[in-house]
Amino acid sequence: MKKKSIFYAALLVILVIVFAALSATHPGQVDPETYQPGVYSTPASLLPPIIAIVLALITKEVYSSLFIGIVTGALLYANGNFQLMLETMLFNPDGGMISKLADSWNAGILVFLVILGILVALMNKVGGSAAFGKWASAHIKSRVGAQLATIALGVLIFIDDYFNCLTVGSVMRPVTDRQKVSRAKLAYLIDATAAPVCIIAPVSSWAAAVTSSVPDDSNINGFAMFLKTIPYNFYALTTLVMMITIVILKFDFGSMKTHEDNANAGDIFTTAERPYGDVKDELTTPDGKVIDLVFPVVVLIFCCIIGMVYTGGFFSGETFVNAFANADASMGLVFGAVVTLIITFFFYMIRGVLDFKGFTDCIPEGFKAMVAPILILTMAWTLSGMTGLLGAKFFVHDLVESSAGGLKMFLPALIFAVALFLAFSTGTSWGTFAILIPIVTNVFGSDASTYEMLVISISACLAGAVCGDHCSPISDTTIMASAGAHCDHVNHVSTQLPYALTAAAVSCVGYVLAGILGYNFESATALVALPVTLVLMVVVILVLRKMKKA
Repeated sequence: MKKKSIFYAALLVILVIVFAALSATHPGQVDPETYQPGVYSTPASLLPPIIAIVLALITKEVYSSLFIGIVTGALLYANGNFQLMLETMLFNPDGGMISKLADSWNAGILVFLVILGILVALMNKVGGSAAFGKWASAHIKSRVGAQLATIALGVLIFIDDYFNCLTVGSVMRPVTDRQKVSRAKLAYLIDATAAPVCIIAPVSSWAAAVTSSVPDDSNINGFAMFLKTIPYNFYALTTLVMMITIVILKFDFGSMKTHEDNANAGDIFTTAERPYGDVKDELTTPDGKVIDLVFPVVVLIFCCIIGMVYTGGFFSGETFVNAFANADASMGLVFGAVVTLIITFFFYMIRGVLDFKGFTDCIPEGFKAMVAPILILTMAWTLSGMTGLLGAKFFVHDLVESSAGGLKMFLPALIFAVALFLAFSTGTSWGTFAILIPIVTNVFGSDASTYEMLVISISACLAGAVCGDHCSPISDTTIMASAGAHCDHVNHVSTQLPYALTAAAVSCVGYVLAGILGYNFESATALVALPVTLVLMVVVILVLRKMKKA
């Protein structure tokens, strides 16, 4: 820790000296509409995200790395003037942190996250999660059934990955324990139905976060773009196919097989590290029922869908599809979450399982559970704003346009690999696509001739970010999946990695095929690339199974 502090202090001193020495002007009051920094649309405009990425790789810590990237961008924009730097970093209307937080869209996303945390805390407090797990234990009679039920519940809870991890683990742990499913396998199933499901769910915090990452001046409808990326999100879809295939075939490989063999013999932990091994899952309140979990989840999904189509004009005459595509995702999700919170409160009060004090106690608990994503989003938005102020998008666009040429067809696979590596190194998929999506949109633009490649490339960016997040031992979702399954974190990471990398390799092949088709035909690419990729995933599993038997 001391070495990290010295490193950061030294870096800041060096940055201050360098930018002060290179300062070309020392502006006082400037007009944001006409002012341009000396590095505008030059290679130096990419320094903020590059510095953030490099620091994250070195320190494996994303928060301070993003912050230093923000400071670097503000210094570059101010040409070394520290007063202007502070004003830019905090108050610039196009990129400052305060401005980003004051934006109604961004504020809506943060409110939605907090309400999700509160709902999870409420369901746990009244015993809904534990009650559902007890009910499932009495109705599921096989190992395959327990694993498929875990997958099904994870898919149904698609609103948010935190919501997923916080719920599925506590619900299914008693079920999988009874059927002798290893804790490592349970953690994998939880993790693989968290981010990979949320990234293809239109009604989710992830959809809203992706939409907010599309630059406002790109002339692209962010939510409509997200909908188009779903059939191209090969990693998420291959992960789901892979999970179902290995469960039905009763096949495991890598270190997961050891854990599953030991679980069959009665040891669900395998290693000496047994987190919560002596803890018994009990109802928080004796009156908790299955309906206490099911009702809020169903109401949340229904209310969020209604909120989305409402903001898209459904009740003003638009069709459901058009209303969904043109929805204000941030506003719609907040509408749905607020209504759900109110309904859930009265439902629990009527049921007699919660009083007003218990409800208010869950509010700060829900907020604390969402501090990490709020910090990541805030700094990622600000870093993106700093990069925009420096004209990085114009530099990258011109560079790729002049040099990529016919190699553009391979860019989706390259973007997938870059996003995977970045998310793995930093542990955050949201921060990854917040950095990469603006660059991708400026590479291809919104012209009709390149629109299909733009969709494929953004899909590759999202898929790579989720894959890296899925593999990373420092990812908050990976950590929460370990905690939800009561599995040793090292066991979870080591057993999950071979599965995630197998799906990643198949996905990369899919993006090569999609890039070739998208570049040459510009239409109906998903109709070919997606089935081929999914079939290839099944074939790979069958080949691995045959090799194991041989």
